[in-house]
Amino acid sequence: MPFDYIIVGAGLAGITAAEELANIMNKKVLIIEKRNHVGGNCFDYVNENGTRIHKYGPHVFHTDNTIVYNYLSLFTMWNNHSHKLLFKDKDTLIPVPFNLISIDKILPEYAEEIKVALLEHYGIKSQIPIKELMESENKYIKKLGDAIYQLFSKHLKKVYNISNEELLELIDFLLPFRTSYDCRYYKNVYQVIPQNGYSNMFNNMLSNHNITVMLNKDYHDIIKIDHENKKIFYEDEEFKGHMIFTGMIDEFFNYKFGKLPYRSSVLINEVIENETFQDIAVTYYPTEYHFSRIIDYKYFSGEYLNSTVIQFEYPVKYDENSKEGNIPYYPIPLEKNYKIYRKYKEISQEYDNVTFIGRLTEYKILQMDEVVEKVLNLISEKFTGL
Repeated sequence: MPFDYIIVGAGLAGITAAEELANIMNKKVLIIEKRNHVGGNCFDYVNENGTRIHKYGPHVFHTDNTIVYNYLSLFTMWNNHSHKLLFKDKDTLIPVPFNLISIDKILPEYAEEIKVALLEHYGIKSQIPIKELMESENKYIKKLGDAIYQLFSKHLKKVYNISNEELLELIDFLLPFRTSYDCRYYKNVYQVIPQNGYSNMFNNMLSNHNITVMLNKDYHDIIKIDHENKKIFYEDEEFKGHMIFTGMIDEFFNYKFGKLPYRSSVLINEVIENETFQDIAVTYYPTEYHFSRIIDYKYFSGEYLNSTVIQFEYPVKYDENSKEGNIPYYPIPLEKNYKIYRKYKEISQEYDNVTFIGRLTEYKILQMDEVVEKVLNLISEKFTGL
């Protein structure tokens, strides 16, 4: 079958692109995926006890974008899920994002003074950057900002394994403080999980006969890229169609400007013969243990079972050649890394026959709705009529 498009990567970006190209534009699409399943890091499965597990860590779809929500609703029913998480500091459980309840947990001796100062300066239901709290002239607000940063910095250092100086670069990435008692992690209108799992949704999206999926196949094995002449070769013949690349942008260019660093994770599952293990879906451990968080999947399934599965997440350095930590999870958002990325971004624009899209090509943690929106816009604006 001659293909109009070749897509590298069967994650959310690649699957959305394939679905639109095949169903809306009636194009022949080949997806090449090196793992043994589709869905990328959103892949889930049901274990022998009936618990649905997110293999690569928990994913909650959340958005205010009705177009994106309605689009994915063509392929799945949803279960509502108000996601909540806690930081565990010694024996204290602290709601995150930090809010008025969090003050009672981390600075109980100054709680009333801090709350009064916050409400006088910002009012109710405000979102305040942590950096702004730290730089406040009010001593109580500043005390709160410093306490939050000290706690959060321990978490960031564990996840990213960076220096104290580099930690300061990440302060703008911290979730803002909320002057409310709302402990939900997300504030979006839609906060859901596919009723029959992400994998089922992805299989529905890929059901068109125009789509061919190759699993367990590294694209290097069948695709050759002539960077000098900007040509793509599929099985030793020049490919006249268009490639959509969703993999690591530095890998595409053979690490010409050096490798972009990522953090990865080792995930270990354990069956617990209780209905639940903890009081909430996700608990982070910024100061204790080697693992960074525990996920209790009973809260995600919504099903009545006598057991649950908990998942321990251990942050590790990404290394494509290791047995563990060989999946790029998180880009490390430091300026020295963005300088490298921008070089790749610049030369990627020279390839008229290749489109780069997705979190790995943008070296950015994108939310699921952002990925879908970007791909839908791309198909509509760039490929319609081709």
